[in-house]
Amino acid sequence: MIYLKNCTYIDYKTLKFKNTDILVECGIKGKIHFYKEKPKNIQISENIDCKGQFVTHSFANGHHHVYSALARGMGAPRKSPENFYEVLQYIWWTLDKCLDKDMIKASALATAIACAKSGVCFVIDHHASPNSIKNSLQTIADAFEEVGISHLLCYEITDRDGIALAEKGLNETESYLRTHQGLVGLHASFTVGNDTLKTAVDLAKKYNSGIHIHVAEDDYDQKHCRETYNKSVAERLDEYGVFQFDKTILGHCLYLHENEKKIIAESKSWVVQNMESNLNNRVGYFNGSGLGKRIMLGTDGMHSDMLQSSKAVFFSGMGHEYNSPAATYERFRNVHNYISKNNFNGDEANNLVILNYDSPTEITEDNFLGHFVYGINSTHVQHVISNGHLIVKNKVLTTVNEEEILNFTRKEGKKLWEKMKNS
Repeated sequence: MIYLKNCTYIDYKTLKFKNTDILVECGIKGKIHFYKEKPKNIQISENIDCKGQFVTHSFANGHHHVYSALARGMGAPRKSPENFYEVLQYIWWTLDKCLDKDMIKASALATAIACAKSGVCFVIDHHASPNSIKNSLQTIADAFEEVGISHLLCYEITDRDGIALAEKGLNETESYLRTHQGLVGLHASFTVGNDTLKTAVDLAKKYNSGIHIHVAEDDYDQKHCRETYNKSVAERLDEYGVFQFDKTILGHCLYLHENEKKIIAESKSWVVQNMESNLNNRVGYFNGSGLGKRIMLGTDGMHSDMLQSSKAVFFSGMGHEYNSPAATYERFRNVHNYISKNNFNGDEANNLVILNYDSPTEITEDNFLGHFVYGINSTHVQHVISNGHLIVKNKVLTTVNEEEILNFTRKEGKKLWEKMKNS
């Protein structure tokens, strides 16, 4: 067990401050206990003095893409994209087809390290590697667990590369769900035919899971659905039962009509906002008005820093929907509600981040939200505890050799870039 003394503990739900010592249990279901002084006759593996620092629940990412981790710094695509569909075609669909098992492992390790160092202990990921599907989810899971990051994974099933690969995606999903918590991933309505959509929903029912899918990220998704199925994206997904699951996650949701928002708001589904990715792809701004309260935040593979994403949501959202530090913080923390309400493992109270936040001004219960959007960032992450294990100590990973892994990821990144040049 870990003992944290001289803590200023911030309850992430109520934002109440508490001066206390904290005993942290190990394990996937571990708890924390508050003390005025260190209890006797308890075996402690690690003592950390948190004087002047702030202890709170760790962070979680509601929508990530491990497969994009080696994209940073890569060369320009063979054609400059003129619209969102071409962004997918010439960048991301070129990249994901080039991935092999070693590249997937490197991508997952790089992502897990970045998550850990920014205080993120739980990741919901949406993976794609059309030419390396089998065991891809297990490869990611193993890498995450090596670093110490909990996860909820899925494979991005799609018909865009043919029915045979769609079936491989379905098989990979079922194989993984037999022994792991996870979701049934689908790319988007415009790349998923009716048969694949029905099979995916049936698979989610069979394993008491849910669907994780991109929804109306660009207006192309809506136009395709109208032209092909004579209905909107939300209407089509609702007709096939995608929204019936408490575990369903709908990514982006930018181009929705009011009746679609109503369908989603009245369903059991959760929406995940990915502001920086939307800005990067020039697809527009998210507006959660009419979608209800089940909105959480993700990075969509842009990076792994949820504190950075929350600031992007706050500042970029101004002028596009009602926004406030409290509303942003609610979305930032909503992912924990999603995890808890659906009984997923890996986000109990013994997941903590210790912030060495050297603010030039006083921080209190009353002004914490102002510090959240204007001050606190990932450089303040000093220690990270995941499932009761100290995975980052004084900003250094304790579970893996970061230098060795980065040498591996850089090698695999170069291989990927060379392969993409010839694709």
